[in-house]
Amino acid sequence: MTSSLLLRNARLLDPATGEYTEGDLRCADGRIAEAGPGPAAADVRTLDLRGAVVLPGLIDAHVHVTASTADLGSLPAQSPAYAAAQAARIMSGMLDRGFTTVRDVAGADYGLADAQAEGLFRGPRLLFCGKALSQTGGHGDSRTRGTRVRDDHPCCAGLSRIADGVDAVRAAARDELRKGAHHLKVMASGGVASPTDRIDSTQYSADELRAIVEEAEAANRYVAAHAYTARAVNRALELGVRSIEHGNLLDDRSVELFLARDAYLVPTLVTYWALKEEGREHGLPESSWRKVDAVLDAGLAALERASRGGVKLVYGTDLLGGMHRHQNHEFRLRAEVQSPLEVIRAATSTAADLLNLTGEIGTLAVGAHADLVVVDGDPLADVGVLTRPFRHVVQGGEVVSG
Repeated sequence: MTSSLLLRNARLLDPATGEYTEGDLRCADGRIAEAGPGPAAADVRTLDLRGAVVLPGLIDAHVHVTASTADLGSLPAQSPAYAAAQAARIMSGMLDRGFTTVRDVAGADYGLADAQAEGLFRGPRLLFCGKALSQTGGHGDSRTRGTRVRDDHPCCAGLSRIADGVDAVRAAARDELRKGAHHLKVMASGGVASPTDRIDSTQYSADELRAIVEEAEAANRYVAAHAYTARAVNRALELGVRSIEHGNLLDDRSVELFLARDAYLVPTLVTYWALKEEGREHGLPESSWRKVDAVLDAGLAALERASRGGVKLVYGTDLLGGMHRHQNHEFRLRAEVQSPLEVIRAATSTAADLLNLTGEIGTLAVGAHADLVVVDGDPLADVGVLTRPFRHVVQGGEVVSG
């Protein structure tokens, strides 16, 4: 077997144990082939890291790679070709920021995933759900009060599709699964960027949510649910949803349910910070901007409550438009209530578990994808190291940045 890359004199971080191993790491055929002291170095590109830290490529489990503007209601009017070009640009930036795998939770489809996998553009590995499922007037319904017609033609570049009633949501779920969805996304509460709903609403009936979960499980997939309030979070967990997105207003009962149902929480603190700071500059309507405060202050408290209670936490950002550049700032925000190692796990090993890719990504174990980042400084002492430019980003055993 010929090697493609050898990293010498590295400090290799195992997120699962939180321990460093000093040694070398050899990548071959896109996988990690050896790790430890002195792998063979014949005919291979070699980088002497001189004690720099190597950790697994980062995972962002809540992105919208087609969200080139914060005005989400305008996305369906975009040409698919234009939306794809924007997504390629956004994903290229994510790769430079160290994210070698991302989970898109509304908007991306098999075309973008295939194009990235085939090397048609540079970007992280893409797991997608296609269109999120929303009830009429829900978080995925971008119509204003005075708009009646909605075009759900599959050519459109929007993030969501509307389906009402058990039969309709079953058909919509099966359709997204038919197109290769790795997971299903449902809007189970109101949100910031939707024009006609309340953040504290619950969305979809129990029967509708249960039907969507059944369809996902039948296909050996799972459901991720947008939910803010404890009422919305708890009913989604009780009905079998595997990951809760945001969860800013959860309560102690929520923590109990996360543990009992072996579910995951994906907070997205940085998007509220960014929307408040500059959302209007990037297209967020004034009416939506005024809704940000309702979830901004609660997010950190919810993260602390969940972390203290032992909930499995995963890294997510949910950034829109020109705010994608703040993707790594989530590390700093979480570090206000979590240890650096806990935050790193959220973006590596725990995220891999949620994505059903345990042992494939989020680890430096032999046999895993050779996705990794090389950083100067000790991220276990200061997780802010991960907010600065990386020395190298490696994807599939190839240096793609730095």
